Amino acid sequence: MARIAGVNLPKDKRIEAALTSIFGIGRKKSAQILENANLNKDTKVKDLKENEIELLRELVGAIAHEGDLKRKITLDIKRLQEIGSYRGFRHKRGLPVRGQRTKQNTRTRKGKKKTVANKKIAAK
Repeated sequence: MARIAGVNLPKDKRIEAALTSIFGIGRKKSAQILENANLNKDTKVKDLKENEIELLRELVGAIAHEGDLKRKITLDIKRLQEIGSYRGFRHKRGLPVRGQRTKQNTRTRKGKKKTVANKKIAAK
């Protein structure tokens, strides 16, 4: 079993897809890492040799990933909230940050519908 950056990579997947299970590594960055390591992207994780795994650990260690990246994102959001920016305000309120409409949609961000107590809808 290959363990890179504190993540157990799935054994039966191709190495290109398996590297994407590490937070902060997508398909493009995975392909770049494999190109730098001179590894075939179609190789299964279970077929990797120990020296290849060590090389991948070094290359992945050179980029921001997992805990460091999550901490950076959290600090960036906290900074936006402290300076009182519009984006920070939207993060604080739990509303969409990037300009999406909120009248009909955004249930994922806003959560379950909240009702106003003791209000009846007037019959028309």
